[in-house]
Amino acid sequence: MDPLTGLLNGVRTSGAVFNQSFLSGSWALRFEDGSPMALAVLLRGSAWVIAKGGDPVRLDPGDVAVLTGGAPYVIADDPAGRPTVVIRSEGCTTADGETTAAATVSGVGSWGTARPDSTLLVSGLYTVDSGMSRPLLAALPPLAVVKAEVGVCPVSPAVFEEITREAAGQQALLDRTLDLLLITALRAWFTRPGAEIPAWYTAHADPVVGPALRLLHTNPAHRWTLEALAAKTGVSKANLVRRFTTLLGQPPMTYLREWRLTMAADLLREPDATLAAVAPRVGFSTAFALSAAFKRERGISPSEYRTGTAPTQR
Repeated sequence: MDPLTGLLNGVRTSGAVFNQSFLSGSWALRFEDGSPMALAVLLRGSAWVIAKGGDPVRLDPGDVAVLTGGAPYVIADDPAGRPTVVIRSEGCTTADGETTAAATVSGVGSWGTARPDSTLLVSGLYTVDSGMSRPLLAALPPLAVVKAEVGVCPVSPAVFEEITREAAGQQALLDRTLDLLLITALRAWFTRPGAEIPAWYTAHADPVVGPALRLLHTNPAHRWTLEALAAKTGVSKANLVRRFTTLLGQPPMTYLREWRLTMAADLLREPDATLAAVAPRVGFSTAFALSAAFKRERGISPSEYRTGTAPTQR
């Protein structure tokens, strides 16, 4: 498994929230979704995206903006425009807090009037139970814009119209569409010419950390200790901890715990999975131990994660 595939394997959501906005004239939207990761895709027209504390970045048709950290951001036809509409996961309001005439079509929020010449903006957000790994979030800036000529956007106006068509399995289709959008954008972002190589990518090629990572990823259920991992990689404990922390920002055992929880989150999405069955597969002695660690690290219980009933973080 190449390091990018390993990182993107954690991209899987449940309960994806989408909004589509038809925009004409002078407009500015402020997004306050509070999501750890959100996407904005310009399907028609032109716009500017401004992340908190950042400079405006132009969006053209087919461009995808990936925003992390949960801070509010603005998308407008003019970078100097003042927001008149605020979009949250629960709906739209004016800047003064009054509810707007937004509609919901097959689970997708819709704002504005569709016209042939209107700008069409689609936004999607991951909820708190998205399964996003910390290394992935840490490897991204607050705003990453993938231009259409660098990465091909897999969603066109026609495709988005299809996924808003009410039919059985609608939420699953929205979830997988958001995952596809994100994976496509991130692959283009991390492999674009001149890209700054993230620490996790460098770590896989490191002669000390690389073998240790492969051991942990191949057999996470093993009762690893720092001594055993150091012996398997042929270095001292101090050297292993130093190299691991330098390249990945955390010691090996902390990384292992997070990796186990990432794998558990993936396995818990399987329809018949139980905590008792998943726990030993990812290195936890009991279902209770897995549940406690999951709640402590992710802020929600495994049952909330599976059903998507936890509230979105603010």
